[in-house]
This record gives sequence, C-alpha cells and structure tokens, in this order.
Amino acid sequence: MSVLLDKTTPVLVQGISGRIGAFHTKEMIEYGTNIVGGVVPGKGGTSVHDRPVFDTMKEAVDATHASASIVLVPPPFAADSIMEAADSGIAFCVAITDGIPAQDMMAVKRYMWRYPRERRMRLIGPNCAGIITPGEALLGIMPGHIYMPGRIGIVGRSGTLGYEAAAQMQELGIGVSTSVGIGGDPINGSSFKDILALFEEDEKTDAVVMIGEIGGPQEAAAADFIRDHMKKPVIAYVAGLSAPKGKRMGHAGAIISAFGESASEKVEILREVGAKIAPTPAEIGQTVAETLSKAA
Repeated sequence: MSVLLDKTTPVLVQGISGRIGAFHTKEMIEYGTNIVGGVVPGKGGTSVHDRPVFDTMKEAVDATHASASIVLVPPPFAADSIMEAADSGIAFCVAITDGIPAQDMMAVKRYMWRYPRERRMRLIGPNCAGIITPGEALLGIMPGHIYMPGRIGIVGRSGTLGYEAAAQMQELGIGVSTSVGIGGDPINGSSFKDILALFEEDEKTDAVVMIGEIGGPQEAAAADFIRDHMKKPVIAYVAGLSAPKGKRMGHAGAIISAFGESASEKVEILREVGAKIAPTPAEIGQTVAETLSKAA
C-alpha cells in the first residue's frame, strides 16, 4: 500500500537528536526508510546519523522536499510538533508519542481542519506503533524482521497485537502489504474506517486484518464501512472480552462507557457485517489462513 509509504518517500524525524529519536532513526535507516533529515529547535546545522538537522519544519521541507514526518517528541511538545508539520506542507505524519493530553489532541484536530481537504495532512497516531511496508520502509517502532512482504493489510489500535498477527502470519507463509497502527488514544488522527478505505482501494492488498479493543465507537463505524463498501475479506479480533465495565485497560481509550463499546458487543457488530472473527489472539494467523483458503 504505497499510497502512504514506500522506499522512495522522503521522511523527516521530529525529535531526531533525543535518545529515543536517535535510536529509532538508526533502526529506520537500517530498514531502508528514506530519512532525509531531522528537526530539533536550536539544533539546526548539526547532524544525527549523517542526516542534517534543522530548526524548523518549514526550513527542513524547503531544503529536503520531504513529504512525510515522524514525531518522536516528548508529550508536552508533541502537539505543537504535529501542528508545525501540518503548516510545513507535509502530506503524511506519524505521531508515536504516548501521553499527549486529550485536550492537546482536540486542538490538533481543530487546527488540521483549517486546511482544505486536498492540503490537509494525514495523521497516524498518536500513541501508535507507526506504519511499515515490509521490505520497503518503516516509519515507526515496529520490529521489522517479523513482517514478511505479501498481500494482507493489518490495521490495529494495539501495536503489540499487530506484531503478534504479523508473526503468526509469517510462520504460516502469509505476508503483509502494509501494517498501520492507528493508536489507542480516544482522539487520534486516522480511524479504522480511514485505513480500511485505503486498503479497499489498494491493488496490492487482498484481505485485511483489523485488531480492535474495548472503548470508543471506532469499531462500530468500521463495521458500517465494511458492510457498505468493503469487497475484500476482513478478519477481526477485538481485545478485552474479560474487561470489566468502567475500568480502564491499557490504552487511554480502552474503557467501556456506553453500549457497543465492550469487546463482546463489538464482536457481534463485526460478525453481523460479514467479518471473520478470530476467537483468541493466538488464532489470528490461522483465521487469516482459513479465510484465504475459502476465498481462493
């Protein structure tokens, strides 16, 4: 699904000089990602891993012609970094940062809507694992070695369950076209529906694994999209079948507060629209294999 990321996509790292930023920049470069520079206010003119560092996103985009960025910036400053990326003309931004206040993300969403649709930046995250197109590019913190190139898309709120799905599929000889972690926060940049639409249009994706969890309406909205628009098979797993109502579990958005937000309710909603349900995390790969064999 190179509509978002491939080996030619020029990428900037916001927060490249920090311990976390420098570490993951090295990992992404080694994987093959086209990292063209970084942005750290006050560090302009220096370099990290032989990539130039700029003071501002506008300066960096003008110099490198980057079209994507990744935010590895501490929570108090991450929202400003995302909005700066939007102002710079970046088309695609991945925000890895965990712990951004919900009020800050509300401001980010309102800010991005100032731009007309054709100029509006696509945001993945925050609090996400990022995106990987196996064998081409990694923009995030995924362990690249478990992703085998193939024709199955993965989209999930949980990074680790996305890794688990990819590892199980690899063991069965099933590869991944692109894996997208949309993040577990209640306010994020892209929804299941947004990414499912991209997979449905992608000629290199034959089926989609969707990994949901308790809390929020995103899985229900995705079910409506699957029913009305998806022609490709969808294999779904929803985490949190044993989670008690009203208790936060893991992600900031993983709390049952209304009807349709529990795992069992989401499973039924997805099953009703034709999604194939993996009953446990350990059976995601096998459920994909069974679905593909029936579709063949």
